[in-house]
Amino acid sequence: MRTFEQYVEDLKKMKPNVYIGDEVVGRDDPRLEGGMNIIRETFDHVNEPEYEDLCTATSHLTGNKINRFCHINQNEDDLLKKQKMTRVLCHRVGGCIQRCMGIDSLNALSVITYEMDQALGTDYYERFKKYLINFQEKDLVASCAQTDAKGDRLKRPHQQEDPDQYLRVIETREDGIIVRGCKINITNTPYADEFIVVPCRYMGPEDKDYAVAFALPCDWEGVKLLTRPAYFRKSEYANAPGLRMGDAETFIIFDDVFVPNERIFLNGNGDPKQTPYAGFLALMFAHYHRFTYCGCKPAMSEIIASAALLVAEYNGIEKASHVQEKISHIIGIAELVFAAGESSAKHSEKSPSGTQIPDEILTNAGRRLAGENIYEEYKILTDISGGLIATLPFEGSFFSKEVGPLAMKYLKRNPRVKPEYIYRCFRGIEGMVVSDLGGLLQVAGVHGGGSPQMESITMMMRYDTEKLKDISKYLFGIKSKLRKYERPNVTPRKMLEKFGKAMKRKNKS
Repeated sequence: MRTFEQYVEDLKKMKPNVYIGDEVVGRDDPRLEGGMNIIRETFDHVNEPEYEDLCTATSHLTGNKINRFCHINQNEDDLLKKQKMTRVLCHRVGGCIQRCMGIDSLNALSVITYEMDQALGTDYYERFKKYLINFQEKDLVASCAQTDAKGDRLKRPHQQEDPDQYLRVIETREDGIIVRGCKINITNTPYADEFIVVPCRYMGPEDKDYAVAFALPCDWEGVKLLTRPAYFRKSEYANAPGLRMGDAETFIIFDDVFVPNERIFLNGNGDPKQTPYAGFLALMFAHYHRFTYCGCKPAMSEIIASAALLVAEYNGIEKASHVQEKISHIIGIAELVFAAGESSAKHSEKSPSGTQIPDEILTNAGRRLAGENIYEEYKILTDISGGLIATLPFEGSFFSKEVGPLAMKYLKRNPRVKPEYIYRCFRGIEGMVVSDLGGLLQVAGVHGGGSPQMESITMMMRYDTEKLKDISKYLFGIKSKLRKYERPNVTPRKMLEKFGKAMKRKNKS
């Protein structure tokens, strides 16, 4: 396994292709340091007894000890440890741990490439395993590029006036493919080793050119990263672990990029029969990533609750009943979302490839609950904190020889708490709520992994509503008998299996 220092050295060797505004910068740009500091947590704890069991796993391909962020889930215990690891590491960075997207996409590929091989006779799963062994041995950090620019939202990919609004294959060659397009809203790419491209939606027969999945190094020829970094204001006097963190969101532009065969995992342009699997892959990645959110979003809620409790104490209102009620709401959401993830793991199913798949209804229910409540949680924190989190004078005033003692004097609230601690508390909440990074995390809380509307759509697609209606039909006397009702485990596996059998029959005929 790599150390953080080795990870940084590998990033510094990459070609500069990161555009921040009109500047082209390398990975040593200080505006990217905050995101790297978050990734650091995924490297630093793998050999610590307190974290080792959560942060490491045994590769099912090599038997070697690997970072869990490189692991394909093989059983229920793997899913539970992934969820717990995500929760505890998010506590340490005050938000998203940023390394989940890559491994969530690899878990999805491990399922779909195997299914495609069985139905179509392709060799993608063997290709994927070779890629994965290299990924695990090098302990790589990956970004997942799923969301397309999309253009006119009312039109399918092939209907767009500009055909490049969805990433597409413009040529299939003997040695690989040429792709053109853009993936947007992608987290961590400037400080990842590789990105993994997956489709963002179902593709019909006429969308075959858009059914594509592959992996490339982030500095690959023709790839341009248009990046918006987000971070907290730097501190000279009262620095703290949470203030060293940051984020980078990116448009990944593919300017006629060549992808060699060994890095391609789906290509409807080369074989139209592969096109339907684009939708399965899109859904499978979303499924794994929403399961991850059942670990990270409880952590976010707990961070917000922790800040609310602290500022309530410093404001001298921690015993007020309305404060207790509001904070209990945040804690309750955190526990319910995490419980949905735990239950999803316990009701998981092993796919034929050996990869464990969580229950889809529970995963989406948990993720939707988190997304629907995130702004309410920030509202509660803001209510308990007061307006000072948006009006706090700059740090220099509080540590100035001339006005510092006066600034601290008038900041004082609870007489049992040092003014400097009160300053640190409000400075921290200011970062959480009204900073550039704080605003980003709030939007990510709604839309990351799919908005609540997408979770609702997925749940209604998967839930057997006809059997559910039988309960009322019996109770209301419309049906004379009611068979024992118990919702079965729901994963995309059954849908894939049914489709794969149909594809095999079609190929034989």
